[in-house]
Amino acid sequence: MGFFDFLRGPDINEGVKEYGETGGAVLLDVRTVQEYQTGRIPGSKNIPLQEIKRVETVVPDKDTPLFVYCQSGARSRQAVEELQHMGYLRVKNIGGISAYTGKEESK
Repeated sequence: MGFFDFLRGPDINEGVKEYGETGGAVLLDVRTVQEYQTGRIPGSKNIPLQEIKRVETVVPDKDTPLFVYCQSGARSRQAVEELQHMGYLRVKNIGGISAYTGKEESK
């Protein structure tokens, strides 16, 4: 680990891999609906940051592993804080789709 590694955000590619290896996990995209429609990680669910409280209707079990991403990692960091405040126990910010190298799907 280098001296400046703390400046790097989460690695979304590692996060997506971990999501795939975690049974029952939900991949949550907190970008806007318009952003989500232009390109998203397959299998993700879209709940924009501004509507994050709606997650309780999509993921009622607060022990469900949630892997959260956005465009750059900033909104997903905010979403993780809010989800933890709402009582979700297994929440992880995996960063921004801008650094994602895997397959995407779009509308």
